[in-house]
Amino acid sequence: MYPKILDLGPLTIHTYGLLLAVAFIVGIWLASRNASKAGLNPDSIWNLGLIIIFSALVGAKLLLFISDYSYYSANPREIFSLSTLRSSGVYYGGLLLALGASFWYMHRTRLPAWTVADITAPGIALGQSIGRLGCLSAGCCYGKPTHLPWGITFTDQYSYENVGVPLNVPLHPTQLYESMCSFLLFLYLMNRLRRHHFTGQVILEYLMLYAGLRFFIEFFRDDDRGFLFGGLLSTSQFIGILTVLGAAGAYLYLRRRNRDTAVA
Repeated sequence: MYPKILDLGPLTIHTYGLLLAVAFIVGIWLASRNASKAGLNPDSIWNLGLIIIFSALVGAKLLLFISDYSYYSANPREIFSLSTLRSSGVYYGGLLLALGASFWYMHRTRLPAWTVADITAPGIALGQSIGRLGCLSAGCCYGKPTHLPWGITFTDQYSYENVGVPLNVPLHPTQLYESMCSFLLFLYLMNRLRRHHFTGQVILEYLMLYAGLRFFIEFFRDDDRGFLFGGLLSTSQFIGILTVLGAAGAYLYLRRRNRDTAVA
């Protein structure tokens, strides 16, 4: 585990921050490349990407505060603490706010929303795959103790002080679980994008598949995060259920509308 790539007194470059930046750049670049193939202006996608970056960072932090409201309401100073600022937040908060901001921008610029959503979906999955490697380097989003041969042991005191990851105990590498699943999802979505599909199908399949994968991986995580219904579900699992239901409904509606249009 290497939470720091460079540490020269006042200048510190954290591995997580660097990989997160790489994830955003790679994701936006891939989306702009897909946009060119779809006959859209790549510059508009880069502008959209900047909006996504800002809204995703804000949304992830907001849902972190909401999901752990009891702690932050009792310790309001922690909102501005170094550990909170360095925290990645809750992914679904970033996703939901980024989606909302994206649709607002596309409506304002008259971009075809569902088409743009489709071409950005593979880049989102690829960015997640890279970003979770940053989580691994920082020690956040860690898993439960395990005796499985692929368990990973963290030993860095700096990471323990910042994110509370248990040291010298084999843990489920939940960061790698999600990184590998996201990369496989990226490959699937790229293949789906090249094949015949109705408008909106790719992004909706991403939402349903990722929500399912994340729901399962959450059972192996052991980091501090919000829970609902007496600890039955994590906040991410509950949002994932809502995401699957909403995306499935939109999927059926768009597929039916596409068939009706084709028949007409």
